[in-house]
Amino acid sequence: MKILVIEDEAHMRDSMVQSLKQEQYVVETAVDFDSALEKLGVYDYDCILLDINLPGGSGLQLLEELKKLQKTEGVIIVSARDSVDDRIQGLELGADDYLPKPFHMAELHARVKSILRRRKFEGHNVQTLQNLQIDLDSHTATVAGQDLALNRKEFDVLLYLVANKDRLVSKTALAEHVWGDYIDQADNYEFIYSQIKNLRKKLKDHAAEVEVQAVYGIGYKLVTV
Repeated sequence: MKILVIEDEAHMRDSMVQSLKQEQYVVETAVDFDSALEKLGVYDYDCILLDINLPGGSGLQLLEELKKLQKTEGVIIVSARDSVDDRIQGLELGADDYLPKPFHMAELHARVKSILRRRKFEGHNVQTLQNLQIDLDSHTATVAGQDLALNRKEFDVLLYLVANKDRLVSKTALAEHVWGDYIDQADNYEFIYSQIKNLRKKLKDHAAEVEVQAVYGIGYKLVTV
């Protein structure tokens, strides 16, 4: 799952990023209004953690821009401004939650997981597709009750495909979602082919009732068999 942290205060931003990465999320950052607006216009995220006070503009303005762009990311406002007016305005503009600073990272994780479950998986921690089962909390997958041994990126690829089952996912979207900012440093998509190849083999070896189908030159989709 891919998260964008929009926060100008370096210590808070670094703490959030480090903590979220320990939870196996792909995390990107923006430090001001303009850099955040640029990323929101180009990339898609599962969840956005949004400060209100930003150099160059307001987080509330970014919420308005998200509406104009018809984006569907879950948004948690994370701000020291805990006034009722700010909270109401943020929720009315489309934010899903409001977490006042200071806060414990455990609470941030709980809020993020709640958003992801609600937005992507209809509120469920465990996703089942035929005989494949994925546990979002433990980051594990099983086929017919047998453990499916996946590395972190294979799991992320599978989870993204499950979240978009029967939907064609482009190679670019998959790369950006699973590898985040680092995709800009890649010369080609060979690393994706490798992960998909390994994932396909493991699903087949475990007699999974789903498979990753390739659409030549475009991308992939997860289908039942």
